Amino acid sequence: MLASTLMLACGDDTQGLGGQAAEGGAEPSAGQPPLGGSQPMGGASGDGGTGGAPVGICAAGDGQCVFRHDTFGDEQFWTDALRLNELAQTLSPTQALGVGLKVDATAVPPEVLAAADLTDPATTVALLDLDAVVGLRATVEDGEVTRIGITCALCHSTVDDSVMPGVGERLDGWPNRDLDPGLIISLTPGLPAYAESKGLDPAAAIATYASWGPGYYDARFNIDGQSAPVRIPPAYGFVEVALATYTGEGPISYWNAYVAVTQMGAQGNFVDAALGIDITHTPDMVTSKLPELAAYQHSLAAPAPPPGSFDQDAADRGALTFASSCVSCHSGASFTDAPTLHTPSEVGQDPVEANRSKTGAYRTTPLRGVWQRAPYFHDGSAATLEAVVTHYDDELTLALSEAEKADLVQFLLSL
Repeated sequence: MLASTLMLACGDDTQGLGGQAAEGGAEPSAGQPPLGGSQPMGGASGDGGTGGAPVGICAAGDGQCVFRHDTFGDEQFWTDALRLNELAQTLSPTQALGVGLKVDATAVPPEVLAAADLTDPATTVALLDLDAVVGLRATVEDGEVTRIGITCALCHSTVDDSVMPGVGERLDGWPNRDLDPGLIISLTPGLPAYAESKGLDPAAAIATYASWGPGYYDARFNIDGQSAPVRIPPAYGFVEVALATYTGEGPISYWNAYVAVTQMGAQGNFVDAALGIDITHTPDMVTSKLPELAAYQHSLAAPAPPPGSFDQDAADRGALTFASSCVSCHSGASFTDAPTLHTPSEVGQDPVEANRSKTGAYRTTPLRGVWQRAPYFHDGSAATLEAVVTHYDDELTLALSEAEKADLVQFLLSL
């Protein structure tokens, strides 16, 4: 009953926000990675879940729309290669929420959402048709998901759980640490054939993706064949941060382009000789949108800590300890000395991620909003801020007392 009610809420246009498929396709360049979203399969896809919609579903300069809704034509990978649309067709909302997908409650009439049958896959299809599943854009025709793509918001937005866990208003820029992207990829019907087409053992590829776990993703696995996933990072608080990644390859637009083209499977251009990547498409649906996307991300301030979540007196004392012990690296308004980079041995971090990058080093993590991002370090190896403080107290021989460490944690919680 609810599924049909949701369909009625969508109106008569069962194609949703997509549009008609167009003929033609984009030609990728040679030198593409062996597995992942960078290899187009089948015809070209346009923005918004169709097989060739006009370039750009968003008004010029609307970076929020690009962040939330623009697939950059990546349906060519998620539909044509991995067949995610077929998986989405079979998942109930309960199952979808279970792998960390989120629902934007503002996209669904409240009375309809209240009556939702969360056990019915038809409800998931209806939510996709309403563009209510954060980070997914689908074309729905006669109750069937015919095209689907992903957006930046899939990994870098969550919701405030104001309706129920996983359902609420969007929190753009917050990392979706409930999302299990590897598991989702491992469950797609097209992965075995796609892996085999790249000369990889399908069973091994499925097992690798499924092993990453919620909140982790490896944006280099399809480049170098190694598997060492890192925590999904936030996309907020970057306005005064020179380098956007754990390993400091470049500013936020560099990483947006890298992820869009090599991971999301976008129809765009990304060239980096140091990484051996040279991918081009015609048309390029990514590059012209990078400035407005970065502008929106730069507008996303790190979230303030919840009232009463830290001890203000202890935080004030901790600020003095921080000033004497931590500011040589955690400097400036965002508490990072980027573009300075640090070797793994310098900061006592596992070297694997750094060694896979072109810098061989790590950027000092900005600390605004750090209360929201446990577990810590690029690999999640520190479960709590207490563990972070203890790590650096030992690694850098700070000789902090237990009281100073406790106060320092309260200061970090206040940022």
